[in-house]
Amino acid sequence: MSLPTLDPDAARGADLLVFDREHLWHPYTSMTDPAPVRLVTGAEGVRLHLDDHGEHLEVVDAMSSWWSAIHGYRVPELDAALADQAGRMAHVMFGGLTHAPAVDLAERLVSITPDPLQHVFLADSGSVSVEVAIKMALQTQRGQGRPERTRLLTLRGGYHGDTFGCMSVCDPVGGMHSMFTEVLAPQVFAERPPAPGGDVEGWAEGVRRLAAEHTDELAGIIVEPRLQGAGGMWVYDDRCLVVLREIADEHGLVLIFDEIATGLGRTGDLFVSSQVTPDILCLGKALTGGYLTLAAVLTTSEVAHAISRSESGVLMHGPTFMGNPLACAVALASLDLLAARGWEQDVRRVSSALSAGLSPLAGAPGVADVRVLGAVGVVHLDHPVDSAKATDAALREGVWIRPFRDLIYTMPPYVTGEEDLARICRAVAAAAEVA
Repeated sequence: MSLPTLDPDAARGADLLVFDREHLWHPYTSMTDPAPVRLVTGAEGVRLHLDDHGEHLEVVDAMSSWWSAIHGYRVPELDAALADQAGRMAHVMFGGLTHAPAVDLAERLVSITPDPLQHVFLADSGSVSVEVAIKMALQTQRGQGRPERTRLLTLRGGYHGDTFGCMSVCDPVGGMHSMFTEVLAPQVFAERPPAPGGDVEGWAEGVRRLAAEHTDELAGIIVEPRLQGAGGMWVYDDRCLVVLREIADEHGLVLIFDEIATGLGRTGDLFVSSQVTPDILCLGKALTGGYLTLAAVLTTSEVAHAISRSESGVLMHGPTFMGNPLACAVALASLDLLAARGWEQDVRRVSSALSAGLSPLAGAPGVADVRVLGAVGVVHLDHPVDSAKATDAALREGVWIRPFRDLIYTMPPYVTGEEDLARICRAVAAAAEVA
């Protein structure tokens, strides 16, 4: 693969890093004692080009830029879609106006998701889509004459985003937002569901009891289906989703699936919701192939009509960049590419390589568990990870990872080749050894 032309930023890399350290916040870092960052000077295929104190590094991206760049970088089809749309219009307000990219994307999403999901809200980020879904659930209950139903049932170990509604349904104890507990809306938390093959019946009994106890105050249920992401990369039994669907139906609750991380093939199905259909579906991350921020909330006619019967008569949300034409155009091109390249075969290939490369780590010193699901590979340590040491070890193997908590994991682009997948597994093993 040819190297990119010299980026002018690379020549002043040291200056950029100094200013970055003194003035820029990065996710979940301190301003006064920031964690180290690397300067990216370009990206192509599945590789990132880094300037590490004047030394050029070409590394495999094992993270898909936080699970979004499923096709890799500098993808000709997505570049072309972006350039073509930029030549028409980059943005226009969605209030009182519409445009072909938004309409075409909504039509495509309705066609590839479960039949009951017929109505689409185009949000501008994953967290915002969850906020919208929560509002939908609350307004549905108001439209059905039950305004007292204002709480959500959710799962321990979950993560749904960083805004306030999202934080309220994240794990209240082990999650990243426990310091805000006193100012968050109090939700109802069921136990984390069992792993595949576990005691679903026992878990279900507890959740049914919890729902019955709070039925008069619950508006809905929100979960990440099949895989809990940033809350711990926990894989659980699909039968739990059937239980949640039954509980929602029994108590008149709106069932929300947050597929921001799991949607568009990551766990082996295009959508987990194709197995159990929710009332509301949130999509994001991979929707634009990692090019632009965009999310979508799909819901049923029953929910849409109930919202219209609430006192406002309308869904009370409307972001400035809702339905951004650039993002919608790239999302359409990404969905085209996903189908054309045969994502199912790619995800199976990635899964097989991760299983072969990571399974030998089970039982290694410091390793509590190894989990592989679709294009997701997780090494769960029995202690908190030393992120700096783990990252450095992976970089020495030519791979970029981003460990957190007690996890070293990978969600590579679907197009990652066999040699690079093997390299990723070696890097994860090296990181686990020193972390």
